[in-house]
Amino acid sequence: MTALEALRLACSEGVEIGTDDDRLILTAARRPPDEVIEALSCHKAEIVALLRPSSDGWKAEDWQAFYDERAGVAEFDGGACRRDAEASSYECCIVEWMNRHPESSDPEHCAWCGRQDQSGHTVVPFGTDGRGHAWLHPECWARWHQDRRERAQRSLAAMGIASRAVAA
Repeated sequence: MTALEALRLACSEGVEIGTDDDRLILTAARRPPDEVIEALSCHKAEIVALLRPSSDGWKAEDWQAFYDERAGVAEFDGGACRRDAEASSYECCIVEWMNRHPESSDPEHCAWCGRQDQSGHTVVPFGTDGRGHAWLHPECWARWHQDRRERAQRSLAAMGIASRAVAA
């Protein structure tokens, strides 16, 4: 069982969960079943991390709302089929995660390979964020960008948002 599954189990039993620093605060009309308490205990640290706002200020529920809203707009307003709407929504989440987690780096070194400017091998700025740029060799950008996408995917998956696209 994952932390997200433990949260869903608790919610299905009428348990409301909050946090106070590193503690879980449970509110329920009746004592939850032992399996719920055990699942929450086993995944306490992960659950606290899911419920606590991240450095971007969003909690897992904020990301889920963002995902659901984008999927709904694509499906109901845009006429996309459910699968395509979810795939589009997932891509929106990846882009939003990368926008909310900008990377800036030292202009003297490539953020991916760490090497400096050399003749014919110039480090150039990527990004337009007001907090700075990521400086990269143009040939390093694709690998750096793929690494960022993979970090976004792992972060979103930890919050229960994963690609639902099915290979054709």
